[in-house]
Amino acid sequence: MAQKKYLQAKLTQFLREDRIQLWKPPYTDENKKVGLALKDLAKKYSDKLECCENEVEKIIEDIRCKAVERGTGNEHYKATGIATIEVFLPPRVKKDRKNLLETRLHVTGRELRSKIAETFGFQENYIKIVINKKQLQLGKTLEEQGVTHNVKAMVLELKQSEEDVRENSQVEKEEQNEARLREKRIQRTKRGLEILAERAEMVVDPETTPYLDIANQTGRSIRIPPSERKALMLAMGYHEKGRAFLKRKEYGIALPCLLDADRYFCECCRELLDTVDNYAVLQLDIAWCYFRLGQLECLDDAEKKLNMAQKCFKNCYGENHQRLVHIKGNCGKEKVLFLRLYLLQGIRNYHSGNGEEAYEYLNKACQLFKELYIDPSKVHSLMQLGFSAQEARLGLRACDGNVDHAAAHITNRREKLDQIRKEEKEKKRRRLENINYLKGMGYSARAARQILLSHPQMWWLNDSGPETNSHQESPSRETIDQLVYMGFDAAAAEAALRVFRGNVQLAAQTLAHNGGSLPPDLRLSAEDSSATPPTSPSDSAGTSSASTDEDMETEAVNEILEDIPEHEEDYLDSTLEDEEITIAEYLSYVESVKTATKRN
Repeated sequence: MAQKKYLQAKLTQFLREDRIQLWKPPYTDENKKVGLALKDLAKKYSDKLECCENEVEKIIEDIRCKAVERGTGNEHYKATGIATIEVFLPPRVKKDRKNLLETRLHVTGRELRSKIAETFGFQENYIKIVINKKQLQLGKTLEEQGVTHNVKAMVLELKQSEEDVRENSQVEKEEQNEARLREKRIQRTKRGLEILAERAEMVVDPETTPYLDIANQTGRSIRIPPSERKALMLAMGYHEKGRAFLKRKEYGIALPCLLDADRYFCECCRELLDTVDNYAVLQLDIAWCYFRLGQLECLDDAEKKLNMAQKCFKNCYGENHQRLVHIKGNCGKEKVLFLRLYLLQGIRNYHSGNGEEAYEYLNKACQLFKELYIDPSKVHSLMQLGFSAQEARLGLRACDGNVDHAAAHITNRREKLDQIRKEEKEKKRRRLENINYLKGMGYSARAARQILLSHPQMWWLNDSGPETNSHQESPSRETIDQLVYMGFDAAAAEAALRVFRGNVQLAAQTLAHNGGSLPPDLRLSAEDSSATPPTSPSDSAGTSSASTDEDMETEAVNEILEDIPEHEEDYLDSTLEDEEITIAEYLSYVESVKTATKRN
């Protein structure tokens, strides 16, 4: 299949260079049938490529038919408004010819999914449609989602099956149950990540309530602007979940997670994406997932994604990795990322008919593989010392395969990480204590967080103020007038004083810092601070449905936590078994092309 794609890409190149228009005479007659001149063209190009003439003729005829179909479709679309969509099916049902489907663009995503399921024999609820690298939203129209005429749509099947029809009804029922479970897993993933990201914005005890945090390469927590924090957490969470599915080779489920991660990353500022390698690694994972699904041609911007990853690595790691070496002391582990980058660039160039460029990238990937190959006996030796296989691989690559140096490196890393974790744990404990102290003084949880965030050194200076005002139902006219005199709106002043329990200094600083109004989360705090009726014992007893919802949320969170790796460099760990096979496969394709070229 890969060789056929290369030959098709190469013939397309020749046709463009020679300015051949296959949909016009003499290659296509007035009835849109093949013309006699096509045989002469096939003979010319088969001699040039030293390929079988019949095979070349068949591929050129396929290209001609597609060109005629596209022209007919364009005329039909202009006349009727009915668009043509190119549907790419899963490998088990994929046909040689592309699958075209006509639809109006004002229909909803649900209607298109239903039509695809009916046309190609899928169960509607167990497929997902990906268009323009985004999951099709069922409730919106195709126009609203940017779907256009001649767009490509990829079908992801949630159930795994090797046959179109199962005669055994019991087996089919089991497959349906499995597909239903897979869909539930995807929904639980979404809910679990949302819960963990929301908890990061709340006041929780890290000892009892897990939540997501963002750390740098050394394991220390880093502060992210609140406007981007949740999006970044969801992006990284979806990425980790997608990577977990990639490891299990569940590519059909991995891709929606990776695309969701890409969507949330795009909500973050460009400067952030250019300074961390997470986004670059995601681009590689998305391209790899498309490749493993056999649908790399659906990724129209594969070259752009790979170039973006390469640029991002350069920004993060420095020219020749000097910044990375300065921070971590070596760059051996990160070379795994470059191996996959070069491999994907080689594959993409091969599928585009660029044999020489493909060979160059594949050869670079091959050289890196030889450099990164780990002797299994060395891994075993380190495991005998009590290290994990993952630690052993990462340590050996960081130390150029030296077992003694790798053992020292792993031990040193463990000690540093243990110290950092203790410091981070203590920092979180102190923060929780401070927030609880402020809550005890009468501040709401949101206000307490805002105080610690905006005024980490002065929240304790006015201990008596909040206490003396904590029982008043509303701020005094005098304190409101003080803020109005400073130039603040009376309503905003009252809301701020309500949040900060009458503390004029904190209210004034917060309003000034936020352009004269309260930030959105503190507006909620003002509402929360209003008196609420006490909850009776009977009211506090949860219903069975509430208990069930809580159990479901716990299950969703636990599933996410199971897939978040303990080792912060898990994304750099790979046995490279799949890469080794793929490099050898595509190098053999390219070598055959080079041999044919030399004969010419």
